[in-house]
Amino acid sequence: MSAPAVEAGPAVPRPYRVISRHVDTADTVTLTLEPDAGPLAQFAPGQFAMLTAYGIGEVPVSVSAIAEPGQSRARRLVHTLRAVGAVTRALHAAQPGAVIGVRGPFGTAWDEPSAAGQDVVIVAGGIGLAPLRPLVHAILADRRRYRHVVLLIGGRTPADLLYRDEVARFAAAAVEVAVTVDRPAPGWTGQVGVVTTLVPPARFDPARTVAFLCGPEIMMRFTAQALIGRGVPASRVRVSLERNMRCAVGWCGHCQLGPLLLCRDGPVVDYARAQPLISVREL
Repeated sequence: MSAPAVEAGPAVPRPYRVISRHVDTADTVTLTLEPDAGPLAQFAPGQFAMLTAYGIGEVPVSVSAIAEPGQSRARRLVHTLRAVGAVTRALHAAQPGAVIGVRGPFGTAWDEPSAAGQDVVIVAGGIGLAPLRPLVHAILADRRRYRHVVLLIGGRTPADLLYRDEVARFAAAAVEVAVTVDRPAPGWTGQVGVVTTLVPPARFDPARTVAFLCGPEIMMRFTAQALIGRGVPASRVRVSLERNMRCAVGWCGHCQLGPLLLCRDGPVVDYARAQPLISVREL
């Protein structure tokens, strides 16, 4: 029987132990975490946690899976992270048995049930596939609720593509999958180009589509414009925005984007709301 969720202050990290570490790419790993005591409240696809490397600092990282098959949804957390700074390098190096701190869940979710009965377009750039992965899992777990599902993935090189075996399984599960890379490598036979080139040939009914985007901000901006150009309303395009999150509960203001505090009002925001904000360079 699973331990009950622990009610802890939002600024207090809970100890979670690394139970597995999978190397995805040269600089990216996926950590599966299990609570040392009672777990935090259940996360939803699109939400994030603050992960603490004790003695170094903490960073926001979206969940890349809620739980593994056969496990209580509230117990295990899965996070895919890239080593880009002191904290993420320390987390990247964490081996099974290591203890890290976790706060959460924080932020808004993808809200995939609201897309029921619609075509679904999911567009990921680079490590942006990680926050979208739980969304794909949730849709496939109740596949009959959705119409046509499209997954478009872009990466810098073939070696930077995440979850390649799992993406192949998505394609076998009634999902239209297309993948492109910016720079090919020997043996690559797939498409070459930015991910926006995958939007025009994708099969979906713009009038009955909800789109979910995650990746570099410039990629999301151009992809959203491509989808809107095909007739998808901006209010039905959802993007996951990223700013410098510190407290994660709307106290400090570090993640402010215009009138939004992204730790509280995001990270998932519809593009009609996000577009006038991310188009201003100073914000």
